Amino acid sequence: MEDLRNFINGHWTDMSYDKKSEVIDPSTGEAYATAPVSGPEEVEAAFGAAAEAFPGWRDATPAERSLALLRIADEIEANAEQLVETESQNTGKPKALTLSEEIPPMADQIRFFAGAARMLEGRSAGEYMAGFTSFIRREPIGVCAAVTPWNYPMMMAVWKWAPALAAGNTMVLKPSDTTPASTLFMAELMSKHLPAGVFNVICGDRDTGRAIVVHPTPQMVSITGSVRAGKEVARAAADNLKRVHLELGGKAPVIVFDDADPAKAAEAIAIAGYFNAGQDCTAATRVLTAPGVHGDFVEALVEQAKGQTVAGPDVADADFGPLNNASQLDRVSGFIQRLPDHARLLTGGRQAGDRGYFFEASVVDGLEQGDEIIQNEVFGPVITVQQFSDEDEAVRWANGTQYGLASSVWTADHGRAMRVSRRLDFGCVWINTHIPLVAEMPHGGFKQSGYGKDLSMYGFEDYTRIKHVMSSLD
Repeated sequence: MEDLRNFINGHWTDMSYDKKSEVIDPSTGEAYATAPVSGPEEVEAAFGAAAEAFPGWRDATPAERSLALLRIADEIEANAEQLVETESQNTGKPKALTLSEEIPPMADQIRFFAGAARMLEGRSAGEYMAGFTSFIRREPIGVCAAVTPWNYPMMMAVWKWAPALAAGNTMVLKPSDTTPASTLFMAELMSKHLPAGVFNVICGDRDTGRAIVVHPTPQMVSITGSVRAGKEVARAAADNLKRVHLELGGKAPVIVFDDADPAKAAEAIAIAGYFNAGQDCTAATRVLTAPGVHGDFVEALVEQAKGQTVAGPDVADADFGPLNNASQLDRVSGFIQRLPDHARLLTGGRQAGDRGYFFEASVVDGLEQGDEIIQNEVFGPVITVQQFSDEDEAVRWANGTQYGLASSVWTADHGRAMRVSRRLDFGCVWINTHIPLVAEMPHGGFKQSGYGKDLSMYGFEDYTRIKHVMSSLD
């Protein structure tokens, strides 16, 4: 069994850990490695390394930081197959999909932030008061802490460290306790191109995460996770007035109007709803349909669900793999078991296979706005369908949850698309598509989906602080 270790100050640490946890392969349900459950000693060592490395990394030129990130992107591409092998064993994801759908955007996102390092902008220098010249400096915040989730361990790590390091910060990152392997391997690859201590990865559980958040060294904490976890981080960070960057849960509404092509919409929505076993906070899993298209759409969606291939990492044509862990399997199963009498389970709804945490692609119709499965994030391969009566009701239902991360509108009417996108209370609105992301555009939500942006120059600026410098002309 592999024995994972923390990566601190540019090397694998040899600390004696009081406690270790098993790392499970979700496709088998069996442990294949152990990882440290880091305590105060490891947390202190990681932040000590990051703090010591910060002055040198801060003072590196934008060109030097940019070049380091460009080399890291090349390194990730050169080691893509081994990264995917590590990620797939740790998450159960299909290797072919992970290689084609995650490695290219990761490399592209790193290269975007490498470019962004050289493009920070501020207000034009000028004499806003007679006799004085003012200008703006954008500076790195300092040491940053990050906590990443188990649904996209590699990519979410990139979303944290790439803008942070590009801006001149150093970082301590804790991956999910169920999926540390690929982030640790990534840290080793990155160390070839970074000064020691600039990027550190420590493993652990919720207590480790709390220790990271309350530690006095980091000036910013960024987390991608559940609403509950985000609230805990915000409360803990308040004592030291740390900056907090929260990308939390979602319950994306997908509004399909009468003039949409039901078969075409169902195919695209199935891809966006079942990808990664629905374990995506932007997943297209809450569909609202107009009366004229409801029947045809549901029929087409059920056919799409039945055609999904649910299988382990080595199945080349697998559409999605297992849920991440036993608790998540219980959670998704529980939503199905507690469906109200008026709901209709049209397909799926069961565990698939006799080992691992696989779950069938599912479709549930006949739901009402107040139902638990409509109001709460399932985070599994379950697409729900509601039928609305008119545009106002569609928008009201779409906005009628605690979340505000992503949404989509499906219609041939441009005016309607523009009108509804303006009314939707979500950080992203797709029109006649759902789930594509680009490095140049921000990702982040409203309401209890959190605040702060990932990707884009908006996300980059989140990892900087603004200083006004005024000089007398006398």
